[in-house]
Amino acid sequence: MKPRAPKPKGLAYKRLPRRALLLGGLQVVFIGGLAARMRFMQVDQADEYRLLAEENRINIRLIPPTRGRIYDRNGEIIGQNSPSYRIVIVREDAGDIDKVIAKLSDLIPLTEDEIERAKTEMHRSAPFLPVTLADQVTWEDISKVAVNAPALPGVTPEVGSTRQYPRYEDFAHIVGYVGPVSDYDLSQIEDPEPVLRIPRFQIGKVGLEAKQEISLRGRAGSKRVEVNATGRVMRELDRQEGTAGADLQLSVDADLQQYAQARLAGESAAAVVIDCETGDLRAMASAPSFDPNLFVRGISVADYRMLTEDKYRPLANKTVQGTYPPGSTFKMVTALAALEAGVIGPGNTVYCPGHLKVGSRRFHCWKRGGHGMVDLNTSLKRSCDVYYYDVAIKVGIDKISEMANTLGLGIKHDIPMSAVRAGLAPNQEWKQRTHGEEWLIGDTANASIGQGFMLASPMQLAVMTARIATGRAVAPRLVRSIDGVEQHSGAGEPLAISPANLRYIREAMFSVSNDRRGTAYRSRIIADEFRMAGKTGTSQVRNITKAERAAGVIRNEDLPWERRDHALFVSFAPYDNPKYAIAVVVEHGGGGSKAAAPVARDIMLQALYKGTPPLEAYPTADRDRIKEQQKRLEGDRRPKARPDAKDRA
Repeated sequence: MKPRAPKPKGLAYKRLPRRALLLGGLQVVFIGGLAARMRFMQVDQADEYRLLAEENRINIRLIPPTRGRIYDRNGEIIGQNSPSYRIVIVREDAGDIDKVIAKLSDLIPLTEDEIERAKTEMHRSAPFLPVTLADQVTWEDISKVAVNAPALPGVTPEVGSTRQYPRYEDFAHIVGYVGPVSDYDLSQIEDPEPVLRIPRFQIGKVGLEAKQEISLRGRAGSKRVEVNATGRVMRELDRQEGTAGADLQLSVDADLQQYAQARLAGESAAAVVIDCETGDLRAMASAPSFDPNLFVRGISVADYRMLTEDKYRPLANKTVQGTYPPGSTFKMVTALAALEAGVIGPGNTVYCPGHLKVGSRRFHCWKRGGHGMVDLNTSLKRSCDVYYYDVAIKVGIDKISEMANTLGLGIKHDIPMSAVRAGLAPNQEWKQRTHGEEWLIGDTANASIGQGFMLASPMQLAVMTARIATGRAVAPRLVRSIDGVEQHSGAGEPLAISPANLRYIREAMFSVSNDRRGTAYRSRIIADEFRMAGKTGTSQVRNITKAERAAGVIRNEDLPWERRDHALFVSFAPYDNPKYAIAVVVEHGGGGSKAAAPVARDIMLQALYKGTPPLEAYPTADRDRIKEQQKRLEGDRRPKARPDAKDRA
């Protein structure tokens, strides 16, 4: 075996260990993979990551739409938008919320309630949505925030709009009011629009504002803004304007509405005036009323308690929400049902001794001694109850109920207002279904004079009167046009009622107001061209016992207010060519001839003359009193200075 050759001197060979080779290989693989990944991200996916980077510095924000305005029939503004300065904050742009708010508090006054409310809204809302920190601030405060903008990331002064109702109490029950969107509001909407999630965005809460919300709201726009690393808005890149809400024109006359509200002052009452030609609701006054502006930004506890604890219920819309026994104003329905069924004719008479015995029970007339022999005209003119007990038992409740429906009672009319009630025109089937009891003949006697189960709202009574006056199915219309587009007329088709029978009823109603023995003679209209036909009504809210009747029925004036009878009056005018029909209900007002008829006459004249009527239209004995009343009401109707929201708070 040959010996190995010796290594040359000066050269040192060293074998690389296996571990080093493995480590080097891993490094080569890692670097190669990193390079490949960098190439993939920077070349192959460059567009995608460029877009992500763009989205990091570009925000898309919603632009709330301008809410539609509301006008009366003559173009008088009822609901409008007024500028409102506010300070908003965007959580994702602000960073340290507490620090930013502390800096802002050094510049402008912020209450603890405002700060806590804003923080609550921020935690409930998406981080990119603006939240109002201070509302209705001054221009000076806006300037301070703008000057110090670099030190206040995420904080922006804005000029927004808020709803304002310049007619205050006059249209509160018709138009309603708006308020910030609540969790409850969102829960009632199947798929809420994104704009509804903007904190303190306002939507209609009650009344027309709520019922016409979709039309009035419009559609939101959007804008793209560029922000820097601290979240400050650097510039607006582009914007897409939204669509403003539709403007609504109502059928109501603002001046007549204001007069009706003033005339009802001091009462718990309602008055509805309807145009017999078109069905337009010219006035819908509910008293007492309230200032809807109080609700727009959130009503105080003290103000709300004052409204809810008032026994006259100012928040209730009595024109459509209040339902009352119609009393003797229902007698036209009973009479028409009997005439149409052929049970009576205009000349048939009934003897009234002051009561009618039905079975073992006596049904009394309001006049204790009775009216003697009465025919149709006299029965309405003097409001004899016994006449209607008699004819109702002959015709039956089902035909009476059917006639009530034909004349607009017991059905829910389609108008965009809150809590519109259908009232009740009961029949045999209804009582069996709801009470599980048979209909009794005594129920028919009670229903014939608008008592018992019978219920109607003032608006329904106005519709009933308009249908009797015209012989057409007049339907109430509240919205006259939407963005200038005329809405369907409520003139209605002819009713399936004999014109001769309607004429008999109208003649009797004329006697009520113009015959010396008529129950509304003292509230007649003297002007020949505007003669009025009407019917008084008094509906009981308590039972009169046998003992009380024997001793003498207690007068309304001697009873507590809530136990007094309701006073009602319905009428139309002019008699020869009906233009308007009206219904007035005065809660616990006593007799209709005393409490409701004078109010209805005054409002009717105001409508017919399109302003203050001449004293010659009134009976001579009333003119001095009317002159003083007109002067007082004119003063009550003058615009008054109102405190703004800050002052009220």
